[in-house]
Amino acid sequence: MHFLLGCNHPSFTLPWRTLLPYLVALHLLQPGSAQLRVVAPSLRVTANVGQDVVLRCQLSPCKDAWSSDIRWIQHRTSGFVHHYQNGEDLEQMEEYKGRTELLRDGLSDGNLDLRITAVSTSDSGSYSCAVQDGDGYADAVVDLEVSDPFSQITHPWKVALAVIVTILVGSFVITVFLYRKKAAETTKQKGKDAELERMDAKLGTLAAELERRDAKLETLVENLERRNAEFEKLASELERRDAKLETLAESLERRNAEFAEKLASDLERRNAQLDKLASDLVQQTKAVEKLNSQWSKLQSLKLTKSDTIQNNCIGYEKSPQAVNYSPLSNPEKHHEAKRRWYIKSDYPQYPNQRGVGPAHVGTHGTPI
Repeated sequence: MHFLLGCNHPSFTLPWRTLLPYLVALHLLQPGSAQLRVVAPSLRVTANVGQDVVLRCQLSPCKDAWSSDIRWIQHRTSGFVHHYQNGEDLEQMEEYKGRTELLRDGLSDGNLDLRITAVSTSDSGSYSCAVQDGDGYADAVVDLEVSDPFSQITHPWKVALAVIVTILVGSFVITVFLYRKKAAETTKQKGKDAELERMDAKLGTLAAELERRDAKLETLVENLERRNAEFEKLASELERRDAKLETLAESLERRNAEFAEKLASDLERRNAQLDKLASDLVQQTKAVEKLNSQWSKLQSLKLTKSDTIQNNCIGYEKSPQAVNYSPLSNPEKHHEAKRRWYIKSDYPQYPNQRGVGPAHVGTHGTPI
């Protein structure tokens, strides 16, 4: 026989004999007392793996639990399976995240039911439902047992068969593994042998190349030694030439000093000559000015004699000599006759004297 317990709880039923402790507790309470209590079923809650389960408990006396602090705690780990406070779900264990739900439809009636989905064997154990409301605190324990039906149905022949099959499969797997390992080792060994042969050939080629390079290096060393000897010879030659250049430089400096002294003396001598030439030039300038004045006087005399010569030319053209000696038929005699005519006309006092007249008289009887 079952009895309906709680504040209008639709599914909270207990056997009749479990009501005696609660009736005694209610009888001991004084009327009007407000002591907070949590009531949970004493029977273990059972479920199979993968099912959803509801852990039930409720407040006594019945009251609204919306503003209460409700905690479902797993005894084995002492961790929060679900934590509710003032209408909000707070922290909980990692393995229960997304799997728990506090049924809030019954909070107004004081029901603190918790649903756990997809239970597993690790969820088995005791759970504590703790409530704190103001200064009051109360808790109750609910036991959960999760069983796996497939693990319970085991037959001896099935176990033996499973062991034999496991041994056979293990032996086959080990044999295949060993065979493949041996084949892989053989293939790897062949690859290593081929690699060693290839490396030997490569080493032989490298040895020949090293011998060739050694011979080349020896040739280079000989060339370097020869060039070093040549460089030493050139260095000695350069030192000798440097000494010669230093001697030449000293000689050039000495010659430059001598040339500078000689040049300075020559310049002084030429400056003296230039001073003398300048004084001579001044004197010659004065003489030229004097000659220019004399020339001006001669020009005035020339103009006077030009008129006389003009008249003589007219007389000569009419003279018998001009008629006898034409400039075209006999130019030399014509010129000689003309000259003698001018001399007789200009210098009648010296008709036959040489050095006066013809030698010092121009074409028109002008002194040269």
